[in-house]
Amino acid sequence: MGVLNVTPDSFSDGGDFLEPDAAIAAGLAMSAAGADIVDVGGESTRPSSQSTPSTVERARIIPVIRALAAKGVCVSVDSRHAETMAAALDAGAKIVNDVYALAYDPAAAPVIAAHGCPVVLMHMRGTPSEMYAQAHYIDVAGEVVAELRERVEAAQRAGIRRDNIAVDPGIGFAKTAEQSIELLHRLPELLTLGCPIVVGVSRKSFIGAITGENNPRNRLPGSLAAALFALARGATILRVHDVGETMQAVKVWQTLGMLPLPGQQGLQAGMVRETESR
Repeated sequence: MGVLNVTPDSFSDGGDFLEPDAAIAAGLAMSAAGADIVDVGGESTRPSSQSTPSTVERARIIPVIRALAAKGVCVSVDSRHAETMAAALDAGAKIVNDVYALAYDPAAAPVIAAHGCPVVLMHMRGTPSEMYAQAHYIDVAGEVVAELRERVEAAQRAGIRRDNIAVDPGIGFAKTAEQSIELLHRLPELLTLGCPIVVGVSRKSFIGAITGENNPRNRLPGSLAAALFALARGATILRVHDVGETMQAVKVWQTLGMLPLPGQQGLQAGMVRETESR
């Protein structure tokens, strides 16, 4: 899942893709580099970010979503607003990604149910402007699993099919660096929810805490290491800024681990034949 922030203030790429033409070109490049999904958002959720009116959000993203969908790109919309979700789905988006897990807007879950589309429910406490004040846990993984289970069950009660629900532990959202690291180690506990796991570690602050790198744009090596660790612990979908680099790392990791990607069996068979012929 490639991250496409059509915002002026996202934490690592704010302003890069605010113009529609730049955003469309970036989304097409992500798809060409191997992204199965391009996640388009028009409101920053970085720590201490302020809310964006849904009218502004829609003005930023709907032209981009419509253009990408017309080119055959599978688009998800990153939003908390039901009106934005509905407009994005009507413009061609196929998936909704909500950092509030459908708890912010009471009309959101009915929109998802009516469209019959997949949804990603992310764990967060509070709002981005004050979420770190709520980063208090006795058992971070156990509490994240329990709170996500509540959101999954609420989504089902609203008419959303279980097989259309994915969960995201919300690395860095209302979690300290230490809590995010522990949560990654205990990622398999989320498998008890019976939903695909989406993980976003790309350029996150816990990588900076480990490495001392303060510039999010310089955290690609750490992002790749964390992404592969997440895959090994049960992640199904990686939400990343650097699609091509992540695809290369995943392909090498899977090939060396003898876990071929679909269509890669022929590559491994050829490698075996080449080895045997020497």
